[in-house]
Amino acid sequence: MEALLSADPWFLAGMVAALLVTGVVGGLLAGLLGVGGGIVIVPMLYHLFTLLGVDGDVRMHVAVGTSLATIIATSASSIRAHHRKGAVDVELLKRWGPAIFAGVILGTLVGGQADGEVLTAVFAVVALLVAANMAFRKEGWTVRDSLPSKPAQAGIGVVIGTISVMMGIGGGTLSVPILSAFAYPIRRAVGTAAAIGFIIGIPGTIGFLLSGLGQDDLPPGSVGYVNLIGLALILPCSVLAAPWGARIAHAIDPRKLRAAFAVFLFLTSARMIYGLLT
Repeated sequence: MEALLSADPWFLAGMVAALLVTGVVGGLLAGLLGVGGGIVIVPMLYHLFTLLGVDGDVRMHVAVGTSLATIIATSASSIRAHHRKGAVDVELLKRWGPAIFAGVILGTLVGGQADGEVLTAVFAVVALLVAANMAFRKEGWTVRDSLPSKPAQAGIGVVIGTISVMMGIGGGTLSVPILSAFAYPIRRAVGTAAAIGFIIGIPGTIGFLLSGLGQDDLPPGSVGYVNLIGLALILPCSVLAAPWGARIAHAIDPRKLRAAFAVFLFLTSARMIYGLLT
């Protein structure tokens, strides 16, 4: 708490404003891209915690845990908006859900014990690879014209759950491009990804909360690796903005949707790589 009490009032006002803006942008992305907002929330929290002098050993863990907590509400809001437009594939969720859940448990166990730089590297590298795929893949290119076998789909689900929870994202960052590679309609992929975020957010939040209990040098207002101050400021804005993003997603050209997805991922990856190298 000393870090907050001793900080300049203008700095604190800026921090609050930054968190509120982060919530709005995160909510828009949750509805627009099905990513649960974590693609913005994680790096923003990471850099805010850096400015506040939070220990580097827990900085990324708290950013990830807090992001996962916000994803629960933003995904729920986004799901409703997409479901009304028939863009949530319930049958796909039934097939992928158990595998994603298993991946989340695995990723939580690994991520909760991993070094903070490991989580940062995972976030940056995966975001860069996915962005490159979305930006440079030829229009209409697919691996095949349909989803693979059920065992292969289960394997994909485990990978999505594991990596997503370690990155603090809702699953859309991986599930949208993967589904697109199998000729799955982009809008339906985005709507289904919002539901995948819900599957990731609940167990992921619980796991990071429990793994951080008793940890030293956590930022003020934290319960385990979930920061309640960041959550309280980001969450209302995210929930408010998520339906806006969902409406935009159904009103623009799919090519523009993919381009926006790639740009945000490139920017996020560059920010995290810079943090690793400095």
